[in-house]
Amino acid sequence: MARTLMRFTGVGGQGVLLAGEIFAAAKIKTGGNGLKTATYTSQVRGGPTVVDITLDDEEIYYPYANDGEINFMLSVAQVSYDQFKRGVQEGGTIVVDPNLVKPTDEDRKKWKIFEIPIITIAKEEVGNVITQSVVALAIANTMQNAIDKETLVGTMLSKVPAKVHDVNKKAYELGEKYAKEALAK
Repeated sequence: MARTLMRFTGVGGQGVLLAGEIFAAAKIKTGGNGLKTATYTSQVRGGPTVVDITLDDEEIYYPYANDGEINFMLSVAQVSYDQFKRGVQEGGTIVVDPNLVKPTDEDRKKWKIFEIPIITIAKEEVGNVITQSVVALAIANTMQNAIDKETLVGTMLSKVPAKVHDVNKKAYELGEKYAKEALAK
């Protein structure tokens, strides 16, 4: 596998940090290298947040993505989308929650943009808005084919309490379903 560079953006409290941790830990379980670097403001909730995830079979010598290197970005906050989209390579994939992020026409010419209502899926279909990070995790993994699904789901379940395993499995399945539907269009 070539190096995969992903970016999750949102605001503090939306779970983007957890999604990054899960990807990195799952890649390490496969014998590869995974790392996440996070940037966020001092504002605990509501401030712009970005997590860059680097997955590689080779050693990772530099933990940060340079502008234009990111293969995939997922965003659930306009402020973070606007601030961090420049890191995505031309022709790269960006997934946005259309209820929260409005890409410009110029953005649509530069990147492959998919609109998936991540928060609505978590809140209304899963029944628990906190699962939005798992929905996002499934969408990213399905679109990037980054890590074996079984390994990623197992890693995710190891990071959440047993009492919420079923709801998180449901969130993963729904995220995967929506990603496949978006790719098929």
